[in-house]
Amino acid sequence: MLYDFIVKDAEYKDISLSDYKGKVLLIVNGATGCGFTPQYDGLQNLYDKFQPEGFEILDFPSNQFLGQAPGTNEEIVGFCKLSFGVAFKQFSKIDVNGENQEPLYKYLKTQAEEYRNKETVEFYEKVKQFTPDLEQNDIRWNFTKFLVDKGGNVVARFAPNITPEEIEQHIIKLLRNDEIEIICHSDFSDGCI
Repeated sequence: MLYDFIVKDAEYKDISLSDYKGKVLLIVNGATGCGFTPQYDGLQNLYDKFQPEGFEILDFPSNQFLGQAPGTNEEIVGFCKLSFGVAFKQFSKIDVNGENQEPLYKYLKTQAEEYRNKETVEFYEKVKQFTPDLEQNDIRWNFTKFLVDKGGNVVARFAPNITPEEIEQHIIKLLRNDEIEIICHSDFSDGCI
């Protein structure tokens, strides 16, 4: 279960995910030098809007995709605060794939199919040359997002090009205890409906 995991924050302190029981979570593998880095603005807007209602964002920077999260944890946090006003929780830089992957991510990747759209498929074709050895459920790029309900259930996985603004409607439903409906096709060719 999600709440069984203990992770390191940006200051290398142990944080139990059980601290987030009863909250709606968006877990993201961010990066400071990625084409999707401006999504930090959208993420912060979501946080400002919904944090008072029980919403949290957990950012786990990863340098696995073309070295797009260089620097120390302190440098990453400083960049995000200075450039985007990030106030949500940032964690220690991790691997999201491979033999050194963070156990939390090993778990997350088994919990939900990825919502993709036509643009996602095109983007993944472009970056495939940089990620040739990925497994079926591996994270394909920075800013993959996992949405977690108040009970700790991973209810959706969103491809990197799916913006925070596109996820907002699902966050609202979870905060209101409504179910969200995201139907994914196993071949991802058509994305999800």
